[in-house]
Amino acid sequence: MAKVRIDGRLNADLRPVKLVKDYIEYPEGSVLVETGRTRVLCNVSITEETPPWMTTQGATGGWLTAEYGLLPRSTQTRTRRETDGLRGRTQEIRRFIGRSLRAAVNLSLLGRRTLVVDCDVLQADGGTRTAAVTGSYVAVVLALRRLIGQGLVVAEVLGQPVAAVSVGVVNGDIRLDLCYVEDRDAEVDLNVVMMGDGRLVEVQGTAEGSPFSRETLDKMLDLASRGIDRLLQYQREALA
Repeated sequence: MAKVRIDGRLNADLRPVKLVKDYIEYPEGSVLVETGRTRVLCNVSITEETPPWMTTQGATGGWLTAEYGLLPRSTQTRTRRETDGLRGRTQEIRRFIGRSLRAAVNLSLLGRRTLVVDCDVLQADGGTRTAAVTGSYVAVVLALRRLIGQGLVVAEVLGQPVAAVSVGVVNGDIRLDLCYVEDRDAEVDLNVVMMGDGRLVEVQGTAEGSPFSRETLDKMLDLASRGIDRLLQYQREALA
């Protein structure tokens, strides 16, 4: 008999997913992504400039960078604003989101522009970084569609779609899309970013207790792949 998780799901179930386009009026692309009780606001701004390092290095094309933050009461106890410098976790998640989204954009076709992706966690219940990638991809497409519609870039600036999900081992069971309690108690925790054609962008994996086997890793990646296939479908529906 299949085991039921703390929130009523089976091991291979995603949390309910909702992608709300144009949640904020002003950005070139805006999406509120909800995965269960986790809610992340993803806004994309386009600037007509590139980072100074690109000029120094003679790099052509454009760039994409990401920022990420937890609002003070997005968590069960108040999280302090990072006014005195970014915590290591915040910097690592920013890089994770940026790497993931750059894989989905042909930066060489962007021109001397930068896409700035702001991911603000309104409520955190596990999987905020993976939700940010999944929601921000839709916001990036909305922003680039504006440029394409104005004839400023070609449609090929958009590459393969990208989405992300967590998977973990909890009480010996491999589970998809961990909520906070499951993530806290997981023996193994994995974040997987995958393109629409099945190629992997990033796999972040940690054994919190005993080391895990290659067989377990393969099963986790298979489950993550099935989950990402469903997330890609949600993205397609939102962008239809």
